[in-house]
Amino acid sequence: YSTKYGTRTAALSTALFNDGASCGECYKIICDYKTDPRWCIKGRSITITATNFCPPNFAQANDNGGWVPCKKHGGVRFQVNGRDYFELVTITNVAGAGSIRSVSIKGSKTGWLPMSRNWGANWQSNSYLNGQTMSFQITTTDGEMRTFNNIVPANWGFGQTFSSRVQF
Repeated sequence: YSTKYGTRTAALSTALFNDGASCGECYKIICDYKTDPRWCIKGRSITITATNFCPPNFAQANDNGGWVPCKKHGGVRFQVNGRDYFELVTITNVAGAGSIRSVSIKGSKTGWLPMSRNWGANWQSNSYLNGQTMSFQITTTDGEMRTFNNIVPANWGFGQTFSSRVQF
């Protein structure tokens, strides 16, 4: 809940979690009214955001679920952590595919630099960007690309989160 995803979150299986690359993706869940009408509202569904990993239970069936586009309120969020030559940026609230294929970072004194996935929604750069504004280019797993220019001001500090007005 503290990551601002709200209460509609779920842990994913090994197949869907994809070593954390699926963090942030959305899935539509529809209850099977015919199987158990006591717990279902006929014709209703909810959309959840994947935030965690659920270890496998080989005693249960796996049908890979159903991916649906994410609808998010507000812009993409960037939380900057790390220290000096190590920026660890957690990118959340991504609409559309909800999951990210690649990220590049640009300081006000650098060109575009590729970031590498640290784990899940955390992307890292081994550059010294202290005192620089930062921009990001994000490509989602469905191939959509957005540029977030100067989203992080020059006076940023580690631990701060910045919200954009841009969304997928």
